[in-house]
Amino acid sequence: MGLIAAMMLVLIFLGLFVEQVSMMLITLPIFNALVQKLGVDTIWFGVMFLICMQLGLLLPPHGLLLMTMKGVAPREVTMAHIFRAVIPYIAMSLLVLALVFLVPAVAVWLPKVLV
Repeated sequence: MGLIAAMMLVLIFLGLFVEQVSMMLITLPIFNALVQKLGVDTIWFGVMFLICMQLGLLLPPHGLLLMTMKGVAPREVTMAHIFRAVIPYIAMSLLVLALVFLVPAVAVWLPKVLV
């Protein structure tokens, strides 16, 4: 579990500086091999992977989604406004990530029903 948590932290950190496709190209070959070797459920890991990528793109100071929001916002909207506005989304993403990490069944119940 510690290794999975470390992978998630790396993804969140990379999300501050790198866009999603580049992040996947850098990390997935290594992370997927480790996950398969450890026998971790790949669907569960994939859900957490996506949550962490999205979370990294929302975190100040260099989150790419924050820069996009600033680009489309009116001139009177400052980065401080955007940072404050994104706090609830960051909190919810962290709660969902913790829930999926601690209760893997949350992430895999639908794929198991569909198969």
